[in-house]
Formats: sequence, C-alpha cells, structure tokens
Amino acid sequence: MKRAKKLIASILILALCAVFLIGCEGFRESDRVGYNISKEADNFNVMRRLTVFNIRTDTVLMQMTGRFALKNEGHDELSIIVEVEKGTYQKHFVYLNEYTMYTVEDLSGANVTPYAYELEFLPQALAPVKITANELREDLIENS
Repeated sequence: MKRAKKLIASILILALCAVFLIGCEGFRESDRVGYNISKEADNFNVMRRLTVFNIRTDTVLMQMTGRFALKNEGHDELSIIVEVEKGTYQKHFVYLNEYTMYTVEDLSGANVTPYAYELEFLPQALAPVKITANELREDLIENS
C-alpha cells in the first residue's frame, strides 16, 4: 500500500514538472515582443507595406503602404482595414489563389517593450451610469 502511494506521488510530481516545463516555454521574450508589435500594427501605429504578387509570372499585382490592420481570413482572402482619417475606416479585400502570395514588411518599427502591458477601457462602448445620493439612500432603506 505504501509503495503504491509513493508511486502515485512520484507520477504526480513528474506530471506537474512536465506541465511546468511546457508552460515556461511560452514565456520567451520574443513571444511577448511579437505580440506587442502585432497589437501596435493592428492599432494603426506601424507603417507597413503589403505586396501581392503572382508567383508564376513574378508580377507585382498590388502594393499598399501605410498604417493598416491585416487579417488572413483563410487560404484565399485577406482583409485590410485602413484608418483614412480620425475615426473613419475602410475595409478592403484581397482574394488569393494558388498562383498568388503576399508579404508584409514593417517599415517603421514599433517602440514596444516586453515588460509593459496596456489595459484599455472603451468608454464609448459602455452605457453611462449616474448614481445620486438619494438613490443610494433609497437602496439602503429597501435592503435593510
């Protein structure tokens, strides 16, 4: 019985160590910096160049330079969101096939740090709430 308990305890310890080692692998500095750069680009803070070309003919089909957010919608479609002026956005689509491919270059770089994070509250998405002293007093009386 004692031997079985020791064996179970050893297996649990080994499993916990394996989980810990696997989890630590995801905390590389390059992963955090890469995430921060992608977030900055998606927030229209990074100058980029998108080039779409035909790989059979080596012909450039399209090139876009500017601050834009890019999302690969699958194997055959890119969606590009561009802020054309403060608060005004346009969405463009690029359809891909087996003969086209694209590259995205970071032209300006992003000033990011692996040690900082940002928590954003979007007040325009929240309904405004106003509580007065009289309402608080009424709630206290009702709940007592």
